Amino acid sequence: MQGSVNGLKYHLLAMPVVAVWGVTFVSTKVLIMAGMEPVAIFFVRFILAYLGLWIYLFLFGKEKRLWCGWKDELVFLFLGITGGSFYFLTENTALEYTQACNVSFLVCSAPLFTAIFTLIFRYFGHGRFARGLENVKVGLPLAGGTVLALTGMALVIFDGVRLKISPRGDLLALAAAICWALYSLFMGQLTREYGPLTATRKVFFYGLVTILPFLGGCAGSFSPALLCRPEVWGNLLFLGVLASLVCFVVWNVVMERIGNVTSTNYVYLNPIFTLLASMALLGEKMTPVAAAGSAAILAGVILAGKGK
Repeated sequence: MQGSVNGLKYHLLAMPVVAVWGVTFVSTKVLIMAGMEPVAIFFVRFILAYLGLWIYLFLFGKEKRLWCGWKDELVFLFLGITGGSFYFLTENTALEYTQACNVSFLVCSAPLFTAIFTLIFRYFGHGRFARGLENVKVGLPLAGGTVLALTGMALVIFDGVRLKISPRGDLLALAAAICWALYSLFMGQLTREYGPLTATRKVFFYGLVTILPFLGGCAGSFSPALLCRPEVWGNLLFLGVLASLVCFVVWNVVMERIGNVTSTNYVYLNPIFTLLASMALLGEKMTPVAAAGSAAILAGVILAGKGK
């Protein structure tokens, strides 16, 4: 009974994290509309989270390990790219070309890719990372969910009713989903071995390092006049402190405790919170075709999740 209660606790922790991340699409969209470049938004977001994490570590003296061996450092580098720089670069840039709700719905396909990649890695991989993944079984739910979700993504991307196709933004959002699925393959195991604070700090560090080459031409995004605007610094604090520092640490613990596939399946709740926030704050609307495609994505992801 105690184990069931503890497991339920981590399932319940996943939901507020996904709720916050659902709102981040709208928060990032507000910053882009204010004049900040997508790369600059990520950089400030992760700088705030990284510094905040170090402040916490110095105050409480926990998990200050600096080096984890070159092999695991390379894995952390990969995670910093897939869960940090490239994930947010593709996601934030997508928001320049398509609606916030579109990006959220397409990133919602991450659980589907996570299940597929987990199947492949468990079958062909070996070692502690392969053993640490959930046991996902091939069957009708996974296959049917894959087809249904892909159909939904096609409807969202090629929405003829709007007569304004945004393939660049929608495909960038899809690339972000693939990045997050790759991040989910290894992060749980490293969180289990090094602790959530050290593992998250490593991801923040390598995310910041690998985004540096893309910062050229973003000087205007760091101007005092822009950063002092309430809607700018307010959203940056929300993204850096709550959505990154707090949520990344909590999510990595959740993923380590309940598994990479089960935890990532909660991402399907993202669009619900994004849609509510975008309608309230940005006045965005969805056409019937886009709504049908979004529903198909959600149904496909949920159905595929039953194939664990």
